[in-house]
Amino acid sequence: MFGKLFGRDTERPAADPHALPVPRRQKNGTYTLRALGDARVLALVEAAAAGDWEAVKAALAPFDLGRDHQVLGELAELDGVQDWIGRACEEDKEHRATALLISGTRHISWGWEARTAARAMNVTQEQWRVFHERLRSAEEQLLEAAELRPEWVTPWRRLLTSGRGMSLGPAVNETRLDAALGRDPLDLESHVEWVSQLQPRWGGEPGEALAFARDALARAPQGHRLGCVIAMAHIEDWVESDHEDCLETPEIQAELREAADRSILHPAYAWRPGWQHDFNMFAMALSLAGERHTVRRVFQTLDGAYTKWPWTYFAEPEKQFARHHRRA
Repeated sequence: MFGKLFGRDTERPAADPHALPVPRRQKNGTYTLRALGDARVLALVEAAAAGDWEAVKAALAPFDLGRDHQVLGELAELDGVQDWIGRACEEDKEHRATALLISGTRHISWGWEARTAARAMNVTQEQWRVFHERLRSAEEQLLEAAELRPEWVTPWRRLLTSGRGMSLGPAVNETRLDAALGRDPLDLESHVEWVSQLQPRWGGEPGEALAFARDALARAPQGHRLGCVIAMAHIEDWVESDHEDCLETPEIQAELREAADRSILHPAYAWRPGWQHDFNMFAMALSLAGERHTVRRVFQTLDGAYTKWPWTYFAEPEKQFARHHRRA
C-alpha cells in the first residue's frame, strides 16, 4: 500500500542485468554511485585507468560517445587518461575522432583541476597559465573531433565549457550552443551548461537562465529528462543568491513538483546508466526549496545513491546529501 502511495512500484527501474550491486552503505544509509551504476561503464573506466586503448574501444561498443555525455564524463574525470590518450590520437587513425573527443574532454577537467575552485582573485598566475594551456589543447582537439564527426553533439557541449573558461565571449558561445542544439534540440547537458553560462557571475542577467529553462521544458515531451534543467536553474539561482532560503516559496515548490512529474517521475522516463544523476539534481533543488512531498519520492527512488554533482555547490556535499536524505 505505502509503495503505491509514494510511487515506488512505478518509479524504480526494472531489473537491469548490467546494474552494479549496491556497495556497502555508510552508517547514514547512503553510498557514492560508481561508474554510473553500470557494469559496462565500470569495465570502460577500468580499461581507461589501465591505459589500455584496445580495451577502451571494446568497452565503448555499447555506447554512443558522440551523444552520451555521462559516459564521456566518466572518462573526463579519470586522472591519468591524459598520460596515454595522446598516443591513441596520433597512432589510431581509424578511431582518431573518438580519441580526440576523450582527450579534449579530459583536458578541460584537467585544466579546472589546475585552476581549482578558488575565486578568481585567489588563483595564482601559474595556475592561470596551466589552466589556459590545457583549455587551448582541449579546444583544438574537440574542434577537430567535431569536424571529423559532424553528427556528434558531445564536442559542442564541452566546447561551451572551455569557451566559458577562456572567456571567448557570447558570440562564440552562442554559436556553439546552436551547434549542440542543432544536433539534439533536447540535449539536457547542453541546456544545463547554458544555464550556467547565463548566470550573473558569467555575465548573464538575473532571470535569464530560468526563462531559458522554462522555454526548454515547454518544448520537451512528457517523460524527457530535459525537465532537470528547471531543477538546475533554481539551484544556480540559489548559488547566486545571498539568501539561503531564496527557493523556499510555494511558487518554486510547485514548479519543481511539476517539472519532476513531467520528467523523472513520469512513466515514460527512460531509465539509463546514470539515471541517479537526474534524480540527484531534483533531490537537491527540492530540498533547497523546502518541498516535503515530491522530495520524498525522489529520495526513496534513489535509495541512498549519491552523486557528487550538483551537491558540490555545498562545502560538505556528502553530508548535505545524507542530511536531506535522512529528513526525507
